Amino acid sequence: MILTDTHTHLYASEFDSDRAETMQRALDSGVTRFFVPAIDSTSTKAMYALEASYPQNVFLMMGLHPTYVKENYLQELQHVKEQLAKRKFYAVGEIGIDLYWDSTYLKEQQAVFRAQIKLAKQYKLPIVIHCREAFDAVFEILEEEKGADLFGIFHCFTGNHAQALQAISYNMKLGIGGVVTFKNGKIDQFLNQIPLEQLVLETDSPYLAPLPYRGKRNESSYLSPIVKKLATIYNLSEEEIARKTTENSKVIFGI
Repeated sequence: MILTDTHTHLYASEFDSDRAETMQRALDSGVTRFFVPAIDSTSTKAMYALEASYPQNVFLMMGLHPTYVKENYLQELQHVKEQLAKRKFYAVGEIGIDLYWDSTYLKEQQAVFRAQIKLAKQYKLPIVIHCREAFDAVFEILEEEKGADLFGIFHCFTGNHAQALQAISYNMKLGIGGVVTFKNGKIDQFLNQIPLEQLVLETDSPYLAPLPYRGKRNESSYLSPIVKKLATIYNLSEEEIARKTTENSKVIFGI
């Protein structure tokens, strides 16, 4: 059974004391493909080091996370442009809009999101969207940018059924993680109305650990409870969930 974690921050400092052991647990549990999003320029060196340690398993993205859009956003955006011009990446991400913590830089977040979508189109790459308390703002920009050259993943999808269908209409797969196992997560109530072809798996580790690990540091081996939950929702075997979601990830990332 081959599992794909389409969103994991394995380079984060939370793993500095046991990164090798964490990776081994994931590999032992069948997770062999790890797609790693960027945050800002300070994460680049650690991302490259992770890739160098696991070149057959780790696939990098490049982008500027919306909560890191601050006064120096033009400088950070320039870093993204320079890295994309230098080497191969598998997506532009994670990018988007986040109004949960602070809306001070909303206009800048919107500008950066648009700019990075254009970079993704330029390099024929998928985008990986971060959206928190910002569905309307994100959909407004996706509506402007929609087309055959816009595609990707709506990371950590937590919206309702109508929002899921709207995201899919923009050629986005839904990234399903630990929230699907939460009692108050709600997405489990309508997911069976969404074709499995539209889903990919993710952990967002070290964040958002699924039950029964909620509140603890998340890691890629914890895809297992997410697969179990989806197997129940879709009335399919865990092997079929793993096979199909990995296939879906290949459609998006091209590998």
